[in-house]
Amino acid sequence: MRKKIVAGNWKMNTTVPEGIELAKQVVARAAETPANVGLIVATPFTHLASVAEAIKGSKVELAAQNCADHTSGAYTGEVSVAMLKSVGCKWTILGHSERRQYYGETDEKLVVKTQLALAEGIGVILCVGENLDEREAGRHFDVVSAQIKNVLYNFTAEDMKKIVVAYEPVWAIGTGKTATAEQAEEIHACIRKVLADKFGAQVAEDTTILYGGSCKPSNAKELFAQKDIDGGLIGGAALKADDFIGIALSY
Repeated sequence: MRKKIVAGNWKMNTTVPEGIELAKQVVARAAETPANVGLIVATPFTHLASVAEAIKGSKVELAAQNCADHTSGAYTGEVSVAMLKSVGCKWTILGHSERRQYYGETDEKLVVKTQLALAEGIGVILCVGENLDEREAGRHFDVVSAQIKNVLYNFTAEDMKKIVVAYEPVWAIGTGKTATAEQAEEIHACIRKVLADKFGAQVAEDTTILYGGSCKPSNAKELFAQKDIDGGLIGGAALKADDFIGIALSY
């Protein structure tokens, strides 16, 4: 049975002391969550080492929000996968819509970053999703399918064991809008089919696909009840431990 995951993306929020406190609050309640539901917190780079200490010995795993597309060298301001691994990261988020929109992150660059992460044994949460114009033009299936093919079709079935896909309806991030459970499910099912076309039914069935679009305790239960939705990539609600844990308790 594929893994259920609730991952919190803190984005550019909290100071280091605030982040440590938030992590401690999450850890304090983590044991309440179902044993088969994984918990991940993706903190700013500045927080990683401190939060790694705060979550040590708990079921909570640490993620970065991005990584460099080089192993080392003269790349001022960048953070390599080896650096992330050295502070205890188990995961990195790649291709978040905000990275694509504001920082020009391309599918080609995501292939390189994914290769580097997997080579260091770091799991990848790969984000895909359509914006409002693409949704209203009826192109959402094509856009998401192309993002999956452009990146993941460069990898093997074995690689897919370390890759989680997160579907973000970009039009629902931070807007308070949420895709209906039915809208989310049909895209998740589409993603699974695109994976099956390349890797076979079993790999597709085993791949965890998360929903990332204004998921909160009030709507998580309905979303998670869908056949192909395996958890959430949580933004705003991840900044409150009770909300984050509340989402994980929606199973």
